[in-house]
Amino acid sequence: MLDKATPPRTLKLNAADNVAVAVDPIDVGVSAAGVTALKRIPRGHKVALVPIAKDEPIRKFGQIIGFATLDIPPGEWVHEHNTGFHAFERDYAYAAEAKKELILPVEQQATFQGFRRKDGRAGTRNYVGILTSVNCSASAARFMAEEVKRSGILADYPNVDGVIALTHGTGCGIDYNGESFEVLKRTTWGYACNPNMAAVLVVGLGCEGFQIKRMKEAYGVEESDIFRTMTIQETGGTKKSVAAGVEALKTMLPIANQAVRATVPASELMLALQCGGSDGYSGITANPALGAAVDILVEHGGTAILSETPEIYGAEHLLTRRAATREVGEKLVGIIKWWEDYTERARMSMNNNPSPGNKAGGLTTILEKSLGAAAKGGTKTLSAVYHYAEPVRDKGFVYMDTPGYDPVAATGQVAGGANILAFTTGRGSAYGCKPTPSVKLATNTPIYEKMIDDMDINCGDVLDGVTLEAKGREIFETLLKIASGERSKSEQLGYGDAEFVPWQIGATM
Repeated sequence: MLDKATPPRTLKLNAADNVAVAVDPIDVGVSAAGVTALKRIPRGHKVALVPIAKDEPIRKFGQIIGFATLDIPPGEWVHEHNTGFHAFERDYAYAAEAKKELILPVEQQATFQGFRRKDGRAGTRNYVGILTSVNCSASAARFMAEEVKRSGILADYPNVDGVIALTHGTGCGIDYNGESFEVLKRTTWGYACNPNMAAVLVVGLGCEGFQIKRMKEAYGVEESDIFRTMTIQETGGTKKSVAAGVEALKTMLPIANQAVRATVPASELMLALQCGGSDGYSGITANPALGAAVDILVEHGGTAILSETPEIYGAEHLLTRRAATREVGEKLVGIIKWWEDYTERARMSMNNNPSPGNKAGGLTTILEKSLGAAAKGGTKTLSAVYHYAEPVRDKGFVYMDTPGYDPVAATGQVAGGANILAFTTGRGSAYGCKPTPSVKLATNTPIYEKMIDDMDINCGDVLDGVTLEAKGREIFETLLKIASGERSKSEQLGYGDAEFVPWQIGATM
């Protein structure tokens, strides 16, 4: 606890800012950042540094985070009661800051211990998965996984991380000639092909809109010893299907167990970037620290996927100027415009995000949240932009269009090929992922200490003087350890079976 005689710490993040962030709470009448607080400023919230007239922009990180709805005097608490949101012109400056990235020679690249697959990619985990085409087969899939676990046979296969049933709530009542089918098809096949999967069984009901046969035809796949499919109707009901499924899994386990860890360059890492339960510190500590780790990964030849389009809204101009080409930048802006139309049709606003919890943590508008969220992407050139669950082929820093809702966003990234995931949180998100391990980064020390069983890395010490570069190096080294088999906190807790949530676009009929 700070001595009462010690002035509360504040941060002015850019010379152009007209607000500062309260690192410590500021009581009424207490001086901080050269002003006297007119109201209590909670930890992580903002205090006005100068007079801000009604309708003038409010600036943090040197960028617009909202507009004053009232005249705001110096020392005033700046939050929802006096800050509004509306659209404004942004200079996209396509590819203006693009540069050719320097990649370390192979002999200088970091390594991890991973599972090399036949297609050349490398996994960080070795799971046998049960995927479903429709919610109607979800229970049968879970019964199969539970029976395998109950039987104790997994003890005979020490190289297998587990048998997981990844089920979902859709697959029928959708436009099976439209976008709904295409997204679910990409997501399901993406999980089947993720390098963290050693073998996969796909279970359907039989009469659903999302037909397994159509997916197999689309990708030209045949049944094999590591890819099997079945439907409950063809097999003869639930009991027979569960029995047949368990037998199929028993034949896959010895094959999966043949995989052993070997030395693999860090260029084989594909890192999914996520933030959830964000707060006023997210854009100051954990997110830019993760961005520093991303820069290191890219230098070592790896790939990082930034996503959550509603949470880069208003900050996309910082990405378009880093786009490798104008076409890459325009693709991102086209996605932004799709979201504006999507939310308008749903009678929503892009400012429906941030959540109440985000706001309690100090975030006021989506513009402010997005500026912090985009910091996860580091500083490297944006090499490509992908639609949801598309296979990521490019190396370096890339973008994938996803919703901001963490489980849906991460599901798209894993379907795209992510074999490891880093997740920043300020309010304390409880999340884990299978088959891709999730590493949790706390934005502040109090939440790290309070939720120590969930958090892998404390980024709150950035507020105490640890540099972003040093923290980025710590994150990168931790990712290598987790990729090599060390269990993250969410894995130790058993998270991941319920977090497979494909994006449902369009009407449910």
